[in-house]
Amino acid sequence: MRKKIIYPCLGAAILTLLFAACSIPAVVEKTPGKDVPGGYTDSRDTTNTAKVSWREYFTDPNLVALIDTALNNNQELNITLQEIRIAQNEVKARKGEYLPFVDVKAGAGIDKVARYTSRGASEATTEIEPGREMPEPLPDYLVGAFASWEVDIWHKLRNAKKSAVMRYLSSVEGKNFMVTNLVSEIANAYYELLALDNQLQIVKRNIEIQSNALKIVRLQKEAARVTELAVRKFEAEVLSTRSLQYEIQQQIIETENRINFLLGRYPQPVARDSDAFTTIIPDTIQAGIPAQLLENRPDIRQAELELQAAKLDVMVAKANFYPSVGITAGIGLQAFDPTYLVKTPESLLYNVAGDLVAPLVNRNAIKATYNSANAKQIQAAYNYERTILKAYIEVANQLAKIDNLGKSYELKSMQVEALVQSINIANDLFTSARAEYMEVLLTQRDALESKFELVETRKQQMNARVSIYQALGGGWN
Repeated sequence: MRKKIIYPCLGAAILTLLFAACSIPAVVEKTPGKDVPGGYTDSRDTTNTAKVSWREYFTDPNLVALIDTALNNNQELNITLQEIRIAQNEVKARKGEYLPFVDVKAGAGIDKVARYTSRGASEATTEIEPGREMPEPLPDYLVGAFASWEVDIWHKLRNAKKSAVMRYLSSVEGKNFMVTNLVSEIANAYYELLALDNQLQIVKRNIEIQSNALKIVRLQKEAARVTELAVRKFEAEVLSTRSLQYEIQQQIIETENRINFLLGRYPQPVARDSDAFTTIIPDTIQAGIPAQLLENRPDIRQAELELQAAKLDVMVAKANFYPSVGITAGIGLQAFDPTYLVKTPESLLYNVAGDLVAPLVNRNAIKATYNSANAKQIQAAYNYERTILKAYIEVANQLAKIDNLGKSYELKSMQVEALVQSINIANDLFTSARAEYMEVLLTQRDALESKFELVETRKQQMNARVSIYQALGGGWN
C-alpha cells in the first residue's frame, strides 16, 4: 500500500523536476577580458611606487597630520564604514537562511464550543476518566519546540550567502578606494594652498616694485619729463595688482575651508610651510607594469568582486526554477490541565512533514528575475573591463604629464629669470629717458604673469605626483 503511494509521488516529483529544468530560458553570458599591455614604456621593471605607504610617500609633516585627521574624522568615510557593517550583517543573515529555524513556543488558551454542534455534542458525551467529563469551557496549555528547514539541494541559499560575502568584500574595497581618493584630494588641496601662498607673496613683492616705479614717474612728471598719462597708467597698474591680492586671499580662505571640510572640522587656519614649495623636487616615479593594477587598484578589485557576486546571483535566480524541499517538525506537550502536561505519552505531541514545491504555471516573475540577474552579470563584466581600461589610461596620462611638466618648468624658470632682469633694465632705461613708460609697464606685467605661471606649473607637478600615486593604486594601505 505504501509503495503504491510513494512511487506515484516520486514520479510526479521527477516529472516536475524535468519540466522545470527543460523550461529554463537560455541566456548569453559574458566573460570579461583581463589582457593589458605589457608595459607603459619599453621598461618591464616591476618596482611600483603604489607599494609605498602614504606616510612615506608624502614627507611634509603638516600634510601627513592633515591626512591622519581626515582618516579619523571625515564624515563620508565614516558613513562608508557603516555600510561595510551593514554588508557584514547581510552575510550573517544569508548564512542563517540555509540553517534550520527552531522556535520555542509556550501558550495557554480557553475554548467554549457550542453544545448543539457536532463537536460540542461529542465532547459533552466524552469522559476523560470514568465518571469525569470534559471540562467546559475547555482550557488548553502547550509547551513545545517547532522547526522548519528548506533543504538547500540546489545551493540557492549557499550561493546567496557567497554573493553577500562578495559584496561585503566589495564594500571593503570601495572603502579603500575612497581612502585613496581622500588622501589624494587633501594632498592636491594642500599643494594648491602652498601655491596660492607663493602667488600672494609674488603679488606683494610686485606691488612694492610698482609703487617704487610710481614714485619715480611722479618725480619725472614734476620735472616735466613725462605727462600725467604716464602717472595714471602706473597708478592703474598698482591698483590692479592690489585687487589681485584680495582675490588670492579669498582663494586661500576657500581652499583652507575645503581642507577643513575634508577633515570634518569647522574653519580654522591650516598649518603649512609655504616657503618650501618652490624648492620641492618631485621624486622619480616607478610605475611598474600594468598587470600590477589588478592587484593595487581598489576600484578594479571592487569591480571584480561585484562581477563574482553578479555571477552567483545568476545561479541563485536559476535555482528558483527547480523544486524546493521543505521539512517541518515539532515536538511538545499539550493538555487542558497543567498537571497533565507531565503525563506522557498521553500529553506528548509531535509531527514531521516534508514538501516538494516547484513553479509550474505563470513563471514570468522567475524568468524576469533570472534575465535581469544575467543582464546585471553582463553589466558587471563590462564595468570590470572599463575599470581596467580607465586605470591604464590614467597612469599613461599622468606619466606623460609628469615628463612634460618637468620640461615646461625648466623653460619657465629661464623665462622668469630673463623677465626679472628685464625689469631692472627697463627701469634704468626709463630713468635715463631711453625707454617709454609702456615698456616698463608691460615688462612688469609679463614678469608677474611668468612668476604666476611658474608657481602654477610647480603646483601641477605636485598634483601630477599625487595623481600618479592614486592612479597606480597607492594611498589606501
